[in-house]
Amino acid sequence: MHAMILERTRSPLRLTDRPIPEPGQGQVLLRVLACAVCRTDLHVVDGDLPAVRQGIIPGHEIVGRVVRTGTSVKDVPVGARIGVPWLGWTCGACAHCLAGRENLCDEARFTGYDLDGGFAGYAVADARFCLPIPAAFDDAHAAPLLCAGLIGYRCLRAAGPVEHLGLYGFGAAAHILAQVAVHRGTRVYAFTRPDDAAGQQFARTLGAVWAGAATDAPPLPLDAAIIFAPVGALVPAALRAVRKGGTVVCGGIHMSDIPAFPYEILWGERVLRSVANLTRRDGVEFLELAARVPVRTVVTTFPLSAANEALAALRHGRIEGAAVLRMGEDATGAQ
Repeated sequence: MHAMILERTRSPLRLTDRPIPEPGQGQVLLRVLACAVCRTDLHVVDGDLPAVRQGIIPGHEIVGRVVRTGTSVKDVPVGARIGVPWLGWTCGACAHCLAGRENLCDEARFTGYDLDGGFAGYAVADARFCLPIPAAFDDAHAAPLLCAGLIGYRCLRAAGPVEHLGLYGFGAAAHILAQVAVHRGTRVYAFTRPDDAAGQQFARTLGAVWAGAATDAPPLPLDAAIIFAPVGALVPAALRAVRKGGTVVCGGIHMSDIPAFPYEILWGERVLRSVANLTRRDGVEFLELAARVPVRTVVTTFPLSAANEALAALRHGRIEGAAVLRMGEDATGAQ
């Protein structure tokens, strides 16, 4: 198969040939149909995350068709269309796993970071962590749901019941979450880069009642704010935007340093919290909800060989919605 591999951080991915992997016990082999390009992939490639494995295949928003199963796989048949998310394996025995908080497992392994991911023609995955893809979504439009959608959903749950919700950074996650929030009757306020008039208009088309720069004050105090942009300076801005008792949720896996801020903007029982990874329960619940809403993902597609171009477009804010790699015969090595 063809695969895009990361030989060393802060360098472009390289298109290469790899043997098609064999599924081990409890694993499935799937032919990759589409794989979204996530900001976490940027953090992997750019070296923002520690201990990135040399030669890793990135990509953790995988939609694929099962072509072979390993031993002990019972619930994921050959031919099933499944999604493979960021959380690829947990120990199942630690206090976090036993409490239903497997997203915090210290031994967890992550797709496209510890485990080879979906920037390839084929991938193997632990069958227990594969998610059924609703028939309402085609391959390319389903792929962003598997991380951008899932992490947004977990952030929304962490924010609690809200009437007025701010979203800082209107990229792949926010454009999905805004639709879910509006469906629930929440009023959404979108914050973008100061010069991003197109992004602000995009937010309005998805139901935002207000859109402005991240440095702007919203027209009224917010009940909660979710920060998707990896910019620590947004934390004080979001704290100033929420009312007393409000919550600020940091949804990214990586963020630049948070600057010092006066205690008075945290005082008043405001809450500042992070969201880490996701659980399988999140995945099942969210994908069912996304089909009911229904969520409309906006995607820009690229061939596998253009993964570096997709990453660059994401890095420089040139993607409206989500970037998705679509796999053709070239990804499987067919001539």
